Amino acid sequence: MRLTEILSPECVKVPLTATDKKAVIAEMVDLVAAAGKISDREQMLSATLERENTRTTGIGNGLAIPHGKCPAVKDLVMALGKCSPPVEFESIDSKPVSIVIFLASPPDRTGPHIQALARISRLMTDTKFRAALDKAATAKEVYDLIADYEANHAS
Repeated sequence: MRLTEILSPECVKVPLTATDKKAVIAEMVDLVAAAGKISDREQMLSATLERENTRTTGIGNGLAIPHGKCPAVKDLVMALGKCSPPVEFESIDSKPVSIVIFLASPPDRTGPHIQALARISRLMTDTKFRAALDKAATAKEVYDLIADYEANHAS
């Protein structure tokens, strides 16, 4: 799986305008809703916030991966945003978040969701990629960076 199969350019936003965790999650859901990738924004937002309430998705190193599963989405979709300034996300390392990657998937499809998390993890642990991502100033730069990385790094 390539992340560019589930991430479209209109689902990347730099910078996000939200300044708190719940608003950031809502903004990410709004991105996929505006792109026509989900059928019910409220249901997706509710599922994502409910998941977030069980355990933070702020995984550390300035990264959060909020996600939700609900029937409002037919196939796995992704959105990516950069927070400027960083946002408090109750991360496991207690540091604010600057990169937010949102995943939405149907309740009955766990496999692709896990594959996407593995790809994101691999991508975000590449120090050169991460440095380039931190410097990217536009949504186009972020999307192109991911596409270029995937074109040059076989799965």
